Amino acid sequence: MPRCVRPIATLGFLALVACESANPETSEAQGTRLPRANASVPAVDPSPDAINRSRRTAITEAVARVSPAVVTVQTERLQRAQQSPFDLFFGRRGGGDQVASGIGSGFIVREDGVIVTNAHVISGASKVQIAMRDGTTYPATVIGEDELNDLAVLKIDAKGLPTAPLGSSRDMLIGEWVIAIGNPYGFLLGNSEPSVTAGVVSGVGRNLTGRGDGPGVYVDMIQTDASINPGNSGGPLITAAGEVVGVNSSIYTPTGGSVGLGFAIPIDRARRVTEDLLAHGSVRRPWIGVKVQQTGASAGRGSLNAGASIQTIVPASPAAEAGLRAGDVIVRSRDRVIRNAYDWEAELLDLRVGETAPLVIRRGGREQRVSVRVKDLPEVGAEKVAVMRELELVTLTPTIRAERNVQSERGAVVYKVTDRVESALGLQVGDVIIQINRTPVTDANQAATTLEYYSGRGAIRMFFERNGTIYSTDFRIS
Repeated sequence: MPRCVRPIATLGFLALVACESANPETSEAQGTRLPRANASVPAVDPSPDAINRSRRTAITEAVARVSPAVVTVQTERLQRAQQSPFDLFFGRRGGGDQVASGIGSGFIVREDGVIVTNAHVISGASKVQIAMRDGTTYPATVIGEDELNDLAVLKIDAKGLPTAPLGSSRDMLIGEWVIAIGNPYGFLLGNSEPSVTAGVVSGVGRNLTGRGDGPGVYVDMIQTDASINPGNSGGPLITAAGEVVGVNSSIYTPTGGSVGLGFAIPIDRARRVTEDLLAHGSVRRPWIGVKVQQTGASAGRGSLNAGASIQTIVPASPAAEAGLRAGDVIVRSRDRVIRNAYDWEAELLDLRVGETAPLVIRRGGREQRVSVRVKDLPEVGAEKVAVMRELELVTLTPTIRAERNVQSERGAVVYKVTDRVESALGLQVGDVIIQINRTPVTDANQAATTLEYYSGRGAIRMFFERNGTIYSTDFRIS
């Protein structure tokens, strides 16, 4: 049998298989000279310099460029300690306040000590400290936080610090290499050096509405299979070119650990939020005055690509002035295709107050172009006590769920609402409030406490269920 070399496909790889030949010199059938067994092969340079050069890759170079700017965010929170049964039995006074420690990651974006991290990393903290790569620790000031985008900006008193180069998240390629840098599990690993995990961009424009590391709905996220673990929150997601394209924020996990479904906030949005917080101490919330129907996770696949259906138009709003109507469907805004309500929520997060947004809407089966002037979210002009008096809630119970066919398992049912608040917020009697910003609502008391906590702190986004459909409304409480 003549010797031959032929390619075969094996699990997607090209393999070469050699056949025996009676003539070790040639293959008469093919007329091709084959190499002798002792034929010379290119020599491998065994020198230490050559080996070191071969170890350096795009990933190692990218990590070397960014990791000096990655920091550990250490927090302390005061929380009420529970009184134990033994204290009660022996008549001792238990409870009281105790300090709970937390940890996360962040990265320096300005050499004078401006740091970006997640809002949930520092939420409720009474003390925030920053640990540098060499172990040096600085007290940190919270410049501002944006619960809706899950971003926060910190400041330490230092100069000449290394900074992380910021790229763009608008032109990311599915399948390109990305690296997550952070401090998983804090100092459990023995030092302050950041950890590195590598993977690819699994998807862009992801809308995460399930259980993740950090509560709430995340829209327009970068999905990656680079491992993100507790403590990684707030760290950078970087490309092989060594540029930050996202802020590691959450994971989807049925087990509590990383299963390769990590999500990062796009850096273009993080840059806008950071600029707002540095300039104003708060984020200007883009608003045009429409309320759209949210699509639940259990909805049919077709509804996930049907556009964002406008349910109501706020009178005298930019949308009303532009001629938008209830029933219109938003299918495009600027260069973004609006497939569903989550895409519209993501677009709102990226719009800037004062600009004009070119929209494409579908009305009566035909598409029309409309330009809408983006304004800042107006405030609800009432004191927080007055708002509470105008809204009565009851806790959602199994009986109420069954009677009203409510899909949500927990929440606060609107029992009474004044005409003024109904008009401003779009709430109706029977609606079930299920989430306020990124805080899931468990009962009526918690809903009232959460509203009180966020009053005067900027924009509030409330999610509520009505007739099996999830809606959202944006407002402020002054």
